[in-house]
Amino acid sequence: MKTHDPSRRKVIPVYEPDLSGNEKSYVMDCLDSSWISSIGSYIDRFERSLASVVGVPHAISVSNGTVALHLALHCLDIGPGDEVIVPSFTYIASVNAIAQTGARPVFADSQLHDWQLDPHAIEPLITSRTRAILPVHLYGAVCDMPAIMQFARRHNLYVVEDCAECLGASRGGIHPGAFGDIGTFSFFGNKTITTGEGGAVVARDNDLARRLRRVKGQGQSLTRRYWHEELGFNYRMTNVAAAIGLAQLERLEDILRRKRAIAQAYRRLLSKIPVDFQLPDSSVNSTNWLVSILLPRECDRARIMAEMMEDGVETRPVFYGAHQMPMYANLPRGDLKRASEISARGMSLPSFPTLSPLEIDQVVASLCSALARQGIASIGEKKTG
Repeated sequence: MKTHDPSRRKVIPVYEPDLSGNEKSYVMDCLDSSWISSIGSYIDRFERSLASVVGVPHAISVSNGTVALHLALHCLDIGPGDEVIVPSFTYIASVNAIAQTGARPVFADSQLHDWQLDPHAIEPLITSRTRAILPVHLYGAVCDMPAIMQFARRHNLYVVEDCAECLGASRGGIHPGAFGDIGTFSFFGNKTITTGEGGAVVARDNDLARRLRRVKGQGQSLTRRYWHEELGFNYRMTNVAAAIGLAQLERLEDILRRKRAIAQAYRRLLSKIPVDFQLPDSSVNSTNWLVSILLPRECDRARIMAEMMEDGVETRPVFYGAHQMPMYANLPRGDLKRASEISARGMSLPSFPTLSPLEIDQVVASLCSALARQGIASIGEKKTG
């Protein structure tokens, strides 16, 4: 087993996976048995375990989180001439998947306190072409799904939940992905659990789940080999990736416990620093996927990040708004003032589950020093300069 030795680390990264469980043993089992492609026992075991975590009857593994989104939209027959409402403040894959179907993304604003899609921004954007809402659960928190589902039912819209960053979270005791028609997940190397590259779709409806499973495998019949019933794609996960994912899921609760402790430590140590943390609603149990903050408005974020890197601490900006991207600049949108502010001020701190207390102290000290060099002092202290 790999041991964690912070003293040997030159730079504290924003994220690295913890592979200290059965990952190697399960992968070696795949190699020894020769089941290394998209058929094997770990596929089924991983899917059943994931479905149990989310609380839905069906989980279908795929090759990454982006194709999970595309598969979901495709199997709901979203296509040219349709519109899908999506937050502008999101990782670009949520928007790209809509565009890949030929549909048009329509950008909605976010809430400033929790950075999630603002439910009240949805209804003014609905037109006769609107077919779906794609809420994105960002940075471990969960959107106001009861309110979003109310709008969806009122206007007969599909809901595809992007759950890439919130495995293990809940709102009112319900796991994200269990509210809408389809939930999608990513298991990239920086996610709460990883398969290296990988993703999944989850669903409650039996017929929809069968179609998702069929279409991900070239549209081949689930009972008749080489008989292809509709257009499909090669979106399958490998047995090796599923083996890693299963080992990760076995330790999900421990990983979540450590990540939540890290988030609590940051909040405590930075309580007198004028930064704003993401504030999920009271009914939300966040995974704290990446502990992220909003810097003071007068800050030079690029300078803060550069100086922290000089201290050996990696940080990242939060996502830019999709409406800022050249290919989407002229698309329909609501007022995106809050999304733009979050994008401009947000910064993510090292948040991986094996982050040590000593490393957390180093991150905090580096951030405080960088802020002080810009004349931003702790709350209650006088500014210098």
